[in-house]
Amino acid sequence: MSAGTVSVVIVNHNTRQDLERCIRSMLADGTTDIIVADAASSDGSVASVQREFPQVRLNALTVNRGFGAAANAAIAAVRNPYVLLLNSDTLVARGTISALGRYLDEHPEAAIVGPLLREGDGRLQPSCYPFPGTLRWLLDNDVTAVLARRIGLLRPLSLRAWTHARPRAVPWIKGAAMAIRRSDFVAANGFDEGYFLYCEEMDLCARLWSRGRETHFAPVAEVVHLREQSTSQYGARMMLQLCESMERYFRSHFGPMRAGLLCAAYRALCGFRLVTQRFILHQPAGTFAGHQPEPTPHA
Repeated sequence: MSAGTVSVVIVNHNTRQDLERCIRSMLADGTTDIIVADAASSDGSVASVQREFPQVRLNALTVNRGFGAAANAAIAAVRNPYVLLLNSDTLVARGTISALGRYLDEHPEAAIVGPLLREGDGRLQPSCYPFPGTLRWLLDNDVTAVLARRIGLLRPLSLRAWTHARPRAVPWIKGAAMAIRRSDFVAANGFDEGYFLYCEEMDLCARLWSRGRETHFAPVAEVVHLREQSTSQYGARMMLQLCESMERYFRSHFGPMRAGLLCAAYRALCGFRLVTQRFILHQPAGTFAGHQPEPTPHA
């Protein structure tokens, strides 16, 4: 499948310079349909796209309602069969778009496929995770990942320690770069806009899985994800936002008793992390910033 049959949607909020770099990498890869989903930026992002990239479609929202809402609005305007959804702080290598399109062509069971992600310095960026609230999620933690990296036979069992060397079906992938079969996205009603930031891609993959559709990781293409290092204050707000999103996920996918226990446990875990990192617990939740600073929702 050619790059011309894959639409690219880039979600942005106040990351103008990242957005410009991302668009240039898209144009270099030969895509003919790029949509910028701008979530009420105030840094000149909209004017920059209009001035520098007149061939790019712009879906400029006047209110920032979060990552999922911005993505939904842009994907609704897509008519191609596949959508490559990107954070604004990503750069694609040449051939990425067509490679992901071909993979979805050749794997009709896959609703979503994620490329291999790399840090800005070239290191592997893990991007596959188990669903929260499951036994695999509890077992695939920091301690067991360290052990798995040292014992080769255990490495494929830990999505944190796994080398990301081959294609495979996985529970969910990081939303920084994901190629989506549009028909599956529409059938699942897109992202749940109740998630302002974090967990929206995890929730989508879980809902697709419940419909018998798969999420794949495939290193047929590479994307650089230039994650920023958060300050301690920013990290605290993001941790609180993550906790809120995780609670929504638990209540959406589990019964009341199990969800209540998981919410209480995760709240305690977030509190412990905040205290140990000397964060202030009562800071307000952060605002969606186009690219999503980690932490990721692990046990």
